[in-house]
Amino acid sequence: MCGRYAQAQGMDEIIERFDLDASLVDKSLPLNWNIAPTNEIYIIRDNQQGRVLDSASWGLIAPWQKNLIEARNSQSHAINARSESIHEKPTFRQAFRTTRCLIPATGYYEWATSLGKYPPKQPFYISSAAENTSLSIAGIWSTWKNESGSEIQSAAIITREAVGELATIHSRMPVFMPSDRWDTWLDPQNREIETLIALMDIPDPAYGLLTRPVAPRVNLVANNGPELLDPFELGEAQTLF
Repeated sequence: MCGRYAQAQGMDEIIERFDLDASLVDKSLPLNWNIAPTNEIYIIRDNQQGRVLDSASWGLIAPWQKNLIEARNSQSHAINARSESIHEKPTFRQAFRTTRCLIPATGYYEWATSLGKYPPKQPFYISSAAENTSLSIAGIWSTWKNESGSEIQSAAIITREAVGELATIHSRMPVFMPSDRWDTWLDPQNREIETLIALMDIPDPAYGLLTRPVAPRVNLVANNGPELLDPFELGEAQTLF
């Protein structure tokens, strides 16, 4: 978790939803119902003048990567950072202290594990139960400079132990950041590790989420479109151990 997600809201909708002060994105990213690692994604961050919309490549590039090939190859291993250890892991700890963000998502996909009650590898789509509402996922971002001096912004999603119905699908879920914590979370001057860890501790973290099985066609990155979100009928026998 989380290896794919959907962002089916345009730039203007995100700016309004998150009450942003500005956008650093030149043009809207394409609507995408099957975002995969290394894709360009929206992030919301603080630029010392307020909350702004920006973009980054999904998968955090560690500062010690020596060249573009190594950097790109490393991204798929750094799309998620565990909330329990993010402050300790060399790849993530500096960004956690200094450059945090929100990652807006229409919803995300998860694949059932053999530990739950559903058939292994059955995909599910998780979104807000409230219509036309974005999820605000806690994330981190950083800037990496390649050998030619060009800069690449990259980002990672923060995850935690899954709870409730989500735990019957997979052991992990994103950390969702409530709106009353956005400013504190994004503030780059807020560097107290204990405070930051406490911000990720959300009461009832799965509240207001809607979960439904979807067809396996989401497994293929080339498949894209709103039809990926269509409910998929699970037979009664498929839900048994």
